[in-house]
Amino acid sequence: MNAPVVRRVPLWRRPAVRIAVSAVILALLVIALPFHELVEALRRMPLWSWPLALASYLALHLIGIAKWRLVTNTAGAGLPFRVAARAYYAGLFGNTFLPSIVGGDVVRAGVALRAARSKSALVLGSLVDRFGDIVSLAAVAAIGAVLSPRALDDRSRAVFISLGVILAAAGVVGLIVVTHFPVRKLPFKVRRKLVHVRRALRATARRPQAIVAAIAMGMLLQGLLVVLNYVLGLTIGIDIPLYVWLFVWPLAKISGLAPLTQGGIGVREAAQIVLFAPFGVPGSMALAVGLVFEAIIIIGGLAGGLIAFMLGRGDPLFPRAATSAQAT
Repeated sequence: MNAPVVRRVPLWRRPAVRIAVSAVILALLVIALPFHELVEALRRMPLWSWPLALASYLALHLIGIAKWRLVTNTAGAGLPFRVAARAYYAGLFGNTFLPSIVGGDVVRAGVALRAARSKSALVLGSLVDRFGDIVSLAAVAAIGAVLSPRALDDRSRAVFISLGVILAAAGVVGLIVVTHFPVRKLPFKVRRKLVHVRRALRATARRPQAIVAAIAMGMLLQGLLVVLNYVLGLTIGIDIPLYVWLFVWPLAKISGLAPLTQGGIGVREAAQIVLFAPFGVPGSMALAVGLVFEAIIIIGGLAGGLIAFMLGRGDPLFPRAATSAQAT
């Protein structure tokens, strides 16, 4: 008998490596910046502000649940709100504790899979929702750039232009693939499955207003998260206009999507320090507010997992959708 083939996981995809890279980046930032200033900034956070910030963070993600459900249901997934909420909060846990943000997306789709009328619609809707999140972040950053006369210095301009080029290239490549993909050359079984994908695409294309609404909801969610960080910044002593946050925070979050560290930890903080520098924000304060929000994200991920567990109690298996719609 042939020995089973063991697939080696690439080094950069191993959680231990990602956690180590995050720890190294944070350690280098702490060493490079005045430690006493960092500690002093963190001490300005009163104890009562932590549960309030956490509750705000979790409540704001109700917008995210509604947005994701809108997009997936537009494609034909047919998810009830409770199922969408459970899946979304489970994904929030996965975003923090699984390798890269894709881990959270996989968890979210997996939890909702049994209740979806169409698996293809669920997967397609999730992909559209993720791309819409990046577009929403870029749009919020663009608003901040317009409002801030000093937002686009040389470094910030390079980041902003690079993001625009990447989004445009992704859109062009996606359009080319969809319009020129040689479907007829694929095996029959694959083509049969692609029929369901095509139905989901057509259902989504028939309701462009739903996609526009989802992007608007994404911008609202990201904008309110910016406001939350703005308030946290004021608490520790960062007194700069909100429009600066509208520019800096989304770009720092986008930089954290790179599959280099665990949940973007370390990369976001480093990017935030660099982007805040032209506005006179000390690196120690930029790191402090980044660490505070990072702690809220981690605790929020744990709370999201607990919420998902509680929402699933009493439902050992999600009921399948109406039999009139076959799961693909």
